[in-house]
Amino acid sequence: MKKIISVLLCALLAGSCVFAGCGNNDGKSSDSGSSSSSEEKKNNAPDPTEGIKAVASTDNYRNVYQIFVNSFCDSNNDGIGDINGIISQLDYINDGDPAKGNDLGADAIWLTPVMPSKSYHKYDVEDYYDIDKNFGTLKDYEKLLSECHKRGIKVIMDLVLNHISSQNPLFVNAVKEVSDGKLDGDAQYFEVHKSDYFSSDVQVVRMGNDYVCEANFSLDMPEWNLNSDKTRAEFKKIAKFWLDKGVDGFRLDAVKYYTNKETDGVKFLKWFCDTCRDIKKEVYLVGEDWSGDSEIEDFYKSDIDSLFAFKFATSTGQIVEAINNQNGTTLVKKLKAYDEKMGKASKNFINAMFLSNHDQLRIANSLEGKGLDCEKFAANIYMLAPGNSYTYYGEEIGMTSPQTEGDAYYRLPMVFDSKNLQKITVPGTGDDFEAPEAGGVKQQLEDENSLLNHYRRIINVKLQNPEIARGKITKSQKFDDQEIGAYYVEYKGSKLLIIHNFSAEESKELTITDDMIKNATVRADLLGDTKDGHVELKDGKLTLPKRSSVIIKSAEK
Repeated sequence: MKKIISVLLCALLAGSCVFAGCGNNDGKSSDSGSSSSSEEKKNNAPDPTEGIKAVASTDNYRNVYQIFVNSFCDSNNDGIGDINGIISQLDYINDGDPAKGNDLGADAIWLTPVMPSKSYHKYDVEDYYDIDKNFGTLKDYEKLLSECHKRGIKVIMDLVLNHISSQNPLFVNAVKEVSDGKLDGDAQYFEVHKSDYFSSDVQVVRMGNDYVCEANFSLDMPEWNLNSDKTRAEFKKIAKFWLDKGVDGFRLDAVKYYTNKETDGVKFLKWFCDTCRDIKKEVYLVGEDWSGDSEIEDFYKSDIDSLFAFKFATSTGQIVEAINNQNGTTLVKKLKAYDEKMGKASKNFINAMFLSNHDQLRIANSLEGKGLDCEKFAANIYMLAPGNSYTYYGEEIGMTSPQTEGDAYYRLPMVFDSKNLQKITVPGTGDDFEAPEAGGVKQQLEDENSLLNHYRRIINVKLQNPEIARGKITKSQKFDDQEIGAYYVEYKGSKLLIIHNFSAEESKELTITDDMIKNATVRADLLGDTKDGHVELKDGKLTLPKRSSVIIKSAEK
């Protein structure tokens, strides 16, 4: 048996009005102002974001915060994260006022599966119409939806349509029926075939009478038959159940596996997207496919809103590669080509950029040893790209995985207060977990130069400049310097020039002409290290410190 050892985290912050422990939510946070001006004030330089109104999003362009429910926050001290724990921390995620408070500012949350399951990750669903008792009740979930919506937070529910739990009553009955020679009952819900139907490299569950069911992920997770009218009727019922409760969208697990010998995954995905939009017009749908561009491009033809841009993420992705190589020009070229390709497949596509998630090594491990400025700069790159940004909980405070292999180590509890910790049990982990050196949320909110305050600033800048998320990359801007990555985004006739300095050592002086941006002014700057000086644009000369970013706009607009 694997060891099950309690690992420390999920804070009890007595007296804090932002997050007064995981089981209390007593009030709104006060206006700290640190998200808008902390970095520049250290340099005694004016903050270009001062006086610009941050406007909350009302559409599906969002800064999404991913929560692994089992590990985020435990409200009842049973060693398991839960829904009420999430509710207790909503004022940290977003207090509902973009101009005030100690909140991160994220305006959507993606929750990993919450439905009943015997696993801690819940991707093997036993009941699609309930909440796992370890996480709470349906009433708790309805309260979460209500509290999120009060704050302008959309809730994206993880929905597993590729496979099911072998303990789900539908599959249990299907096994019994197949053993009795009956194939026209519940067996129609699943990929049940004679054993010689599948090639030898396909994992299957044996059901009797020489029949098997496909099970790509695990023998405990048999696959749905996505072509079956029975299955589709059930999926429509499931979608309506949760959308009617107020869920704002679905994160669709493993869409890569929707396609098989008889199923056209793109056509199925289009059917499901259309079905959800018939129920709730403004629903948002994002899919998981870690394949290459061509397969993702095909899936965008289903008219799904988003698919995760895996090629730019993870420790081996193109963002980390560009940071290591200090090559911004090439990264911008790849980002522009990706946006153009997916935009041709779907005119309504919303790119989904991220650095890490619950299945990957935490990004702070990948950037370890490169300095705080590097972590801040990585955040600049993915969050300033057009589309939606997805931030995995703990990424904003630099949490690392104590071991580089093993999913459980990527899912350790959130650190709200590194000096006042609570125990949460994550199966399969060791006891060598440590909080970030810079502390948890409480400690980093008090440090103007912290990674957390940098994330808060980025989100604030995006709310001030809707072009960043909603615009299209119209062209790149060359500066005859591979360490500079620059591109234009345009939205509703408004144009921004976003410039990143990928150099790990050198400040850059760049010439900004009227042909680039007429009457150019600095709209926002995002510094890697405040000790390296500040961004300045004077007489057409732009000074940009190492590992920093700037947003430039015409003063006429």
